[in-house]
Amino acid sequence: MSRTATASTTATASTTVTTGGALPGREYDVTVVGAGVVGSAIARELSRLPLRIALVDASDDVGNGTSKANTAILHTGFDAVPGSLESRLVREGHRLLSAYAADSGIPVEPLGALLVAWDEEQRAALPALADKAVRNGYRAARIAPAEEVRAREPELGPGVLGALDVPGESIICPWTTTLAYATQAVRAGVALHLNCRVQHITSGDIYTLGTSRGPLRTRYLVNAAGLYADEIDRLLGHADFDVTPRRGQLIVFDELARGLVRHILLPVPGALGKGVLVSPTVYGNVMLGPTAEDLDDKTATGSTAEGLALLREKGRRILPALLDEEVTAVYAGLRAATGSDDYAIRARPAQRYVTVGGIRSTGLTASMAIAAHVVELLADAGLPVSGAREPEPVRMPNLGEAFPRPYRDAELIARDPEYGRIVCHCERVTRGEIRDALAQAVPPGSVDGLRRRTRARGGRCQGFHCGAAVRALFEEARR
Repeated sequence: MSRTATASTTATASTTVTTGGALPGREYDVTVVGAGVVGSAIARELSRLPLRIALVDASDDVGNGTSKANTAILHTGFDAVPGSLESRLVREGHRLLSAYAADSGIPVEPLGALLVAWDEEQRAALPALADKAVRNGYRAARIAPAEEVRAREPELGPGVLGALDVPGESIICPWTTTLAYATQAVRAGVALHLNCRVQHITSGDIYTLGTSRGPLRTRYLVNAAGLYADEIDRLLGHADFDVTPRRGQLIVFDELARGLVRHILLPVPGALGKGVLVSPTVYGNVMLGPTAEDLDDKTATGSTAEGLALLREKGRRILPALLDEEVTAVYAGLRAATGSDDYAIRARPAQRYVTVGGIRSTGLTASMAIAAHVVELLADAGLPVSGAREPEPVRMPNLGEAFPRPYRDAELIARDPEYGRIVCHCERVTRGEIRDALAQAVPPGSVDGLRRRTRARGGRCQGFHCGAAVRALFEEARR
């Protein structure tokens, strides 16, 4: 892909990504606010239609909010509220995303989950959870006795009384999922405007969005703004829900810890969510978390000594040997809690407006189903949806440790030696991968965005050795 004369725009005949300057003066048929995993999925679904679509985000990259800092689980929906919209969309989304990931090269590992009971009260809750799974349309869950659980997870701490076995749960790469959606959308003609914060909205026959980059005009509007969905709603006169940022702190352990755990280890859920889990990642690490702290500050993504101490206490009971392993990183994400047990997806047909709020940790799994549902709501509001076509297939670079990586592919290296030149030795990331990421249809807006596309600087040294080289390649591409 070639860049235009200005550094703020990446464009070809069919793709446009802008990151600065005044917005184009065109009018859009539909604008999606929020380029997280759900907003990007909606833009991708809308890109199937012969319409003018815009996707805007206040950040410098797609998936740069809640979507980048979740537990990365492809859920079956076994523990959703039966009969809820979330239950239906997670179940359908699991089917859709599983197939999409296989077609698009998004790494998924079907490890299965064990919902572990550590006391009599938790063991007594397992039958009800198994029944709940059936009511959610998932019939493969079963109660496993303590002896079986210990045989399958020999490093578990003492006191295991049994578990609910959920074989359909998987781990997935959340970064690649969001990027795949956005890439397909942009290639199909969606205009992606980054660093574009919506500050006020004037409604009428045409919406005028006052943004940090100037006005944007659109006929239909979709609010997928995550933590800020309630604030966008209020700009249009609605106050159906409040978003409370719920901080989830996590600890990521080194790849040498991977042999300690074979499944996703889930707790019996509590009032604040699914609780603290231990799970492998597709990148070869082991993750412990998250916490669940309701805050007032929607930017409070820092880790705390108290939060990390709580995680270590929980982890010591679940998997004692894990606490002896090296910590690669700690991070925190904010979920959009609303106090409701269901998604806050609202259609306002008279306003040509759809709110997609309250999308919690299951939003990654449900994203494609949410997108299809939103397009149906827009159609009910008058959006023409005839002439749909399938988007051009996309094949994403693999970030998963269980799948072939370029540094091990002799034939690929023979064709292009850049795939044999390792820049980040902790994660075995090559110059060829970094070069490709910087030339994508949706290029990274920062070195952190480059990490989410390649894993560079994500290993045990956290960029101590490769940071300067990675930044130099990033800055060279920007020039």
